[in-house]
Amino acid sequence: MKRDAQSTQEYPARPEGPEPPAAPSSSDPAAELEPRLWIFGYGSLVWRPGFEFTSRKVGFIRGYSRRFWQGDTFHRGSERAPGRVVTLLEDRGACTWGVAYEVCGEQQVAASLQYLNVREAVLGGYDTKLVSFHPQEKEAGEPIQALVYIATPQNPSYLGPASEEDIAAQIIVSRGCAGHNVEYLLRLVDFMRYFCPQVEDKHLFSIEEALIALLPCLCHSEKALEEAPGVPQKAERENFLQGSSRRDETVGTA
Repeated sequence: MKRDAQSTQEYPARPEGPEPPAAPSSSDPAAELEPRLWIFGYGSLVWRPGFEFTSRKVGFIRGYSRRFWQGDTFHRGSERAPGRVVTLLEDRGACTWGVAYEVCGEQQVAASLQYLNVREAVLGGYDTKLVSFHPQEKEAGEPIQALVYIATPQNPSYLGPASEEDIAAQIIVSRGCAGHNVEYLLRLVDFMRYFCPQVEDKHLFSIEEALIALLPCLCHSEKALEEAPGVPQKAERENFLQGSSRRDETVGTA
């Protein structure tokens, strides 16, 4: 059973939101010297970057697979019930789709890195790495060097592999300060289906199917659900099943 992709009203035509400022003319000597940085997001950064940027592109990086193997006790979980968010696993021949954001100028670059250092490194346990980003547009030309945040097995929040069913069972009972872990999963699924409909992300979509299969089981004991912390309430579960949950715009992780 597959959940219908969310209405395109939440994911408007690329680029989302107001038009970014026009890029400085390449003939401007000052623009040539202006520091520039591309940042690749493959988790919640695809829908909520949380920092100012000049432009963005949908595309992919090669040599990595996206996996729900990173634990989260802040944004999408708690110490009592850690959530699961995505990280990247080196995987020759694989590719991961997401969004790359261009930040320009000393102030914009510094502000974005300072913000992401707290969100991804301090609170999330992620390290940085440079990767080659391939834009979705056919006329994009050469790959772009981009910064990416990756949670490695060495960080204390790393959970590692588990079956899609076990991951879904953990996600469905986890909530953090940025919202429910289910919202994180469904927003990522919606991004892939709307922006990258030609891509089959087996790991991601299998977890979605496992989660949908679990939702009716949670309805058998309504009283137990009301007493269980972090479990979506009845209205939320119905919205998740219908693919129309009212998801907030709070910053997430990854």
